[in-house]
Amino acid sequence: MSIVDSIRDHVREHRSGMVSDLLFALAWVTLVEVFFTVVDGPQWAYYLFMLAGIVAYFGFFWSLERAREAR
Repeated sequence: MSIVDSIRDHVREHRSGMVSDLLFALAWVTLVEVFFTVVDGPQWAYYLFMLAGIVAYFGFFWSLERAREAR
């Protein structure tokens, strides 16, 4: 199996997860960019908000998984 076949299989198996990850990342970065364009906050806070996106990502998908289990 070639590397291209491995990548193709991986994308085929995880397509919906990859799309939702990309959409979350785009939404988070857009929101932070818009917020800091309006507020004009310090650079360190901008980076802290971007870093908080990692925590927000795992928190969002964890709570989504818990909500699906509760149904």
